Amino acid sequence: MKRRKFIGQSAMGALAFTIVPRSVLGGRGYVAPSDRINLGYIGNGKQSYGLVNSINGPKETLVLAACDVHSKKLDHFIELAKKANEKKVATEVKGYKHYRELLERKDIDAVVIATPDHWHAQVAIDAAKAGKDIYCEKPLSLTIAEGRAMVNATRKYKRVFQTGSMQRSSYNFRQAAELVSNGYIGKISEINVSVGEPVKQCDLPTQPTPDYIDWDLWIGPSFYRGYNAILAPELEAKEWAWWRGYAGFGGGYITDWGAHMFDIVQWALGMDQSGPVKFIPPPQPGAKEGLSFVYANGIRVNHKNWGQGNAIQFIGDKGKIEVSRGFLRTTPENLAQLKFKTGDKRLYFSDNHYQDWVNAIKKRSKPICDVEVGHRTATVCNAVNIAYQLQRELKWDPAKEAFDNEYANMMRSRPYRGPWDFTKF
Repeated sequence: MKRRKFIGQSAMGALAFTIVPRSVLGGRGYVAPSDRINLGYIGNGKQSYGLVNSINGPKETLVLAACDVHSKKLDHFIELAKKANEKKVATEVKGYKHYRELLERKDIDAVVIATPDHWHAQVAIDAAKAGKDIYCEKPLSLTIAEGRAMVNATRKYKRVFQTGSMQRSSYNFRQAAELVSNGYIGKISEINVSVGEPVKQCDLPTQPTPDYIDWDLWIGPSFYRGYNAILAPELEAKEWAWWRGYAGFGGGYITDWGAHMFDIVQWALGMDQSGPVKFIPPPQPGAKEGLSFVYANGIRVNHKNWGQGNAIQFIGDKGKIEVSRGFLRTTPENLAQLKFKTGDKRLYFSDNHYQDWVNAIKKRSKPICDVEVGHRTATVCNAVNIAYQLQRELKWDPAKEAFDNEYANMMRSRPYRGPWDFTKF
């Protein structure tokens, strides 16, 4: 064979090889390493156990690292992550006590933040600075100022950020929100939201600190207080940690379930870039419900138990909608399964909150519950807690993100302990 002919045939053979489908080379479901989204999980308590399976559902994701100050929870999560990985590619999952060591890894593309709320801002902002995309559990932030800083950092470093308010990826809530936004129950006169009580001061006694938890690092930027198992339960404990009930760590049920239910109210009313303009607390000192907040268009939202736990009741002049994770009840009844018409306003569609985040990462787009959306909802929750604590009517400017009261404005932020300062990014 002449040299020129040999080279030509060899080139054609090489070309034929390169265009073989990837699935043939790597088998069914094969994902090239360049298409993988390598994850690090920061915070390995009970919430992370469900997340690791849900977020590992998309074919692109793989867990490479985990971090927790509680060594038993860290070890347990690593075993769960390895099992989740084995369905795709068996790989090592390395554990860390300090999240900044995890963020230093260049092979980590994105992080899942499932720490207590008082850590969200610091971890998320550091992750954005490190070039990681972010999935952060709700509520987005412990304070209003932290939420805005998280938005600013996300935009500055061009990150894709999904807030864990996953009800937006559920049929019940999307249907309810679209019915409201398209006027199918007429003009909204009242909205009632049942989500439990506000935050309270921490009065737990100090207990001996177990040797498998770095308690100083668990406290992090918050004011120091002694260990108590209610804040950080044993791995084997059946109950969920209730750090979220106490000021300095969480925001009570107002930010726990409120970050879900007030979020749907915001969505249905088209307020994802804004919020209420007034917060009116109940007149009774120490009341755990009865607060109302009002939007500029006059729609009033009441925080009260209207007969169903963790649920929303939209009341219009032509009908009513009651919605929770377990039911969607409408008047007229046919609205629950209504097929929307051409020309109706449709909201962002997602039926899988985790795949939606993965898709957004690949497209470099905003997911269904972008950081700004999560911030606006967390702002409502935090403002509700502030109004309950001050027991006075507060006007709120959603554009300036400021109250008409100097004390309330001071409560938009909090002082930080030791070396922690989320504002520097």
